[in-house]
Formats: sequence, structure tokens, C-alpha cells
Amino acid sequence: MAIVKMKKVSMVILNSDKENSLKQLRKAGVLHLEAIEGNSVELTAFRESSAETDKAVSIIDEVKVDKKTKISQVKLDKEEAKLKAKQIVEFSERKKSLYDAINSNTQELARFEKWGKVDPAQLEAFAEKGIYLYLYEIPAEKYSLIAEDCKTILVNTINKTARFVHVSETPVEERPEGIPAEAFAVPLPEVSTDKLLENNRLSRQEIEHIDKEIFDSKKYRDALLAYKKSLLVDIEFENVYSGMETDATENVEAKLAWLTGYVPVDSMETFKKVCAENGWAYVASDPCEDDPVPTKLKNNPIVRLIYPLTSFLDVTPGYNEYDISSWFLLFFCLFFAMIFGDGGYGALITLAGIALLFKRGISKSLGAFVTLLGLCTIGWGAATCTWFGMAAEKLPSSLVDLSIAPISAAKVGSDVANTNQKIFCFVLAIIQLSVAHIKGIFRNIRGPKALGDLGALLQLWGMFYVVMNMVVDAFKYPLGITPQTIYVASVPLSYIALGVLGIGFALNFTFANYNGSVKDSVLESCKNIISVLLGIVNVFSDIVSYIRLWAVALAGAAISNTVNTMAGPMFGKLYLLIFGVVLLCFGHGLNMILNLLSVIVHGVRLNTLEFSQHLGMSWSGTKYSPFSEK
Repeated sequence: MAIVKMKKVSMVILNSDKENSLKQLRKAGVLHLEAIEGNSVELTAFRESSAETDKAVSIIDEVKVDKKTKISQVKLDKEEAKLKAKQIVEFSERKKSLYDAINSNTQELARFEKWGKVDPAQLEAFAEKGIYLYLYEIPAEKYSLIAEDCKTILVNTINKTARFVHVSETPVEERPEGIPAEAFAVPLPEVSTDKLLENNRLSRQEIEHIDKEIFDSKKYRDALLAYKKSLLVDIEFENVYSGMETDATENVEAKLAWLTGYVPVDSMETFKKVCAENGWAYVASDPCEDDPVPTKLKNNPIVRLIYPLTSFLDVTPGYNEYDISSWFLLFFCLFFAMIFGDGGYGALITLAGIALLFKRGISKSLGAFVTLLGLCTIGWGAATCTWFGMAAEKLPSSLVDLSIAPISAAKVGSDVANTNQKIFCFVLAIIQLSVAHIKGIFRNIRGPKALGDLGALLQLWGMFYVVMNMVVDAFKYPLGITPQTIYVASVPLSYIALGVLGIGFALNFTFANYNGSVKDSVLESCKNIISVLLGIVNVFSDIVSYIRLWAVALAGAAISNTVNTMAGPMFGKLYLLIFGVVLLCFGHGLNMILNLLSVIVHGVRLNTLEFSQHLGMSWSGTKYSPFSEK
């Protein structure tokens, strides 16, 4: 369980054999290339085709199809798929332009709705005969203000607006003097209103045809996706091909080209063999600290079950950080179980996981991971005697007997069980965060900086007692001396805890920033004294934050109990039975969805934030992704 060591490799090939060499390198599939930004006409074309194909797929996906309708997929070769994607996009763009035209025509029709039919061609015909007609609108009460020498024809008066036609024997460029300022000219439409109506009819007809074509194109969806995948391969290859550095100068054609990347040490023999077979020159060395080294994880099959989650979260440890996959899996399973907190829910999750194992197109590791989470939830539900939020007295005695007394409300009562579950959350905190600092101690074991990690660990243990006092029970866990004080070798436990906290702070203050000089380390801590003091508060808050596991589970249990209480009376009457079943399914289903969201927010956070901060991890890594055939 570790991050695989890498070698930084620079290889040189003949520029004349670049294409074939890259194909052989891709076939080997071991070299993770440093970032390359190619530039070529072919690369641009591939990217444009890829974007167009994406758009085409999104267009046909917008067309909804009844789930019962099965569409047989049709295969296409690359050229056919390219043309089909272009056609679908053109259909969509044409459809958009038709809708724009319809909107524009509709606005024009609305503008002349109260004028009746208007045809600019007819007005032009009158103009050819020396009769010039102009359309105006004016408030009805102002129509009488028009001068008598202005020839007008009143068309209608609707909604206190008079519409009239001004008749002139000569072309009019500006407003005639006899027409009041309240009147405004009405611009003519480009075509007649009848033609606008006809254009809209034809546009809708064409849109209907386009919709049928796009719907019919759903049978090419798989072919387009396959074409998209092939384009991604072409883009990757062309990007490398056009982005390789060469020895070309302004007047000299390139003879050599070279690449830089990273090869896992366990794949170096394969890389050397490929280089020898193809006559490539290479040099390999250990990466420098500031090199962008990719991260390749090597774990056993059980630990690899966490990979679907880390892939979903897109988190990768840095090359010089820790591989915490095993700890992540262990604690996440426990957090998941505690947040769901119900054995009945766990059974449903387990069944879902088993179903995923047999579902085509779904990763087997995902199904196994979900099944594992379900089994862990069953375990926690059995330990706490929680099954679909049902009261303990309504459960079989065998399920009650399975539960564990300190955390089972069925055996010790809800108050005691809740208190013990809180303590269990804090114990989990001290265990997980201690693992982080123990790792730090072993990493720096050869130098004084390990004392800084030891100090952080002691702070954690000392603060644990403070948390128990302030959050759990100040009477049982006093900070001073009381009749309830616990003694260890005649020394009050509270004094031991505070002493451990003080010693831890001193060690951490002195050695946390050690880099060859204790004096410089202390000075650095003094410079950041506010951050150092806040660090004590952060230790307290990090331990307390684990109580969220209990709090979220308590909220989920309350929802389950409420749903059961609401649905219970319905099962006493036959005509309400179906409503009771629906309410139970909906209520518990909604609760499971809320729990799942809580897992993502809280269960993941405790691993990627609190635990990782104490490890000093930033999850800044790049996943190892070799140049390879897909």
C-alpha cells in the first residue's frame, strides 16, 4: 500500500520516424508525459469535430423518449459519423433561425393586427401612379387637429387610437405640416401580412420536419459516442505529435525530437525494452522536488474498493504525500454506517450493491464497494438495535440480543446510549487523528522534527480530556479536583491530561518548523504566534467535529420514527393501507437520500479535511495517466 516510485525520463527519437515512434510508445503504455500543448491544422480540426460531436449528442439527448421505446442503434464509420454530427448541428441551428423568424414575423403581425391586411406591394403600385400613401397612428381625441388641407383616410379607431392613411401627390420625406406632432408614422412591413402568416406556416412545417429528423438521429447516438472516443485518441496523439520539441532552427530542418515524462519503477524494464527495439535514446533520473510527478497507487484488491469514491471526488494524493487509501476505506465505511445508522437501510444498500455486481456496464468494484458499505451499515444497525426506526419492543428479541449494551438504547436506554455514542465519536477522532501524527513521526523519525509531530500527538491526547469535560460530562470528567476525580498513580487524571497538553504544545512550538536549527524553528513559531495559539483551538474543534456522526444519525432516526408514527395508524384500516405503504416508501426513501448527502458532506469531509490536515496533505496530486492505446 504505497505510492509507486517514479523515474523522470527524457527520450530522443528521429524526427523522420516520429509518427511510428509515437505509435510504438503508445502501444507500450507506460510513459506519463509532461504537459504538452500542440498546435497544428489537424489538431484544430479534431478538436472542432469533437466539439461538434458533443453538441450533436446533447441535441439528440434533449429529445425525450418513452422508457418503453427501444431504439435500435445503427453503426457508422468515422466519416459517416462526422457528417451525421454536422447535419444534426445544422438542423439545430436551422431550427433556431426558424424560431427567430417566427418571433420576428409574429411581432410584425401584432404591430399590424388592428390595421387589417397590409401589403407594401400595393402601396408601391399606387406610388407608381402618383398616389403616395403613408400610415399613421394618433390619439383619437387629437385626430381632429389634422389640418383640413391634409388628405387623410380614417381606417379605424380602436382603444382610443385612431389609425389613418395620409394621401399625398408627391413623395413625403418628413412629417407634413398639417399633421400634429402627436401622430407617429407606422413603418411598413417588408412583406405583406398575408406573406408573414404564410412564412410562419412554412417555418412551423419545416420545424416539424427537423424534429422528426433529430428524433430519427437518436439511432446514431452510440455511433457518435464511439466517434467521439476515437477523436479523443486522435487529439491526444496529434497533440503530442505536434507539440514535441525538436532541434529545428529557422533554416535547418529538424532531425531529432524529444519527450519528457515519468515511468513507474516497476515499468522501467518494459520501457527500456521498447527503447532498445526502436533505437530510441533515453536518460532516466529521480524526479526533483518541484517536478510535476504523477501519482500511481498500488494497493491490494480490498483497498482498491475505495477507488470509485476517490475517482468520483477527483482527489489524488501528491507524489510526496501519503497513500491513505486503506485508512480512507476503513474510516469511511465506519462513518457511512454511523451516518445511515440503520440496519434496515443497510440491508437495502447491500441488495443494491449486489444488483450492481450483476449489472452490465457498471464497474464490479463499485458494486463491491456499495455492498461493503451496506454490510457495515447492517453491522452498526445491529449493534445499536436500529431497524427502519422501529421501537425496540416491536422488534424480535433476537435482534435486541444482537445489540451491544453501551451503545444500544434497547439495553441501556436512549440517554445512556446517546452519551456513549458521543464518546465513541470522540474515540474515533482520537484514533484517526493519532494515526495522522504517528505517520508524521515515522516520516521524520531521523530528525528533531519528529518531536514536533510527537508534540502535536500529545496535544491531541490532552485535548481529548478537555473535550470530554466540555462536551460530554463536566461532572464525570472535571478539570480540577472533585470527589469524582480519577487518579492514576496518585495523580489526578485531569492534571495528567493538562500536563500532556502543555508538554505537547511546548514540543510542537519548538520543533514544528525545524529545518536545521532549533533557534530558527522557535523564531518561526514566535512570528506566527497567533496561528500557533489558534492551532490549539483547531485541535479542540477537529475532535468535536466528529460528533457530527452522532448528530446526523440522530436526525435520521428522528425522521424514521416520524414516518413510522404517521404511517402506523393507516395500517389499521384497509382503505388506507396503500397510502400507508406509499408514505413509508416515500419517507424512508427521502431519509436515505438525505443520509447519502450527509455522507458526502460529513463522511468525506472528516477524511479529506480534518484527517488530511493533520497529515499535512493537500490532495494536490495528478493521477498517473500514461500515453497509451485506449
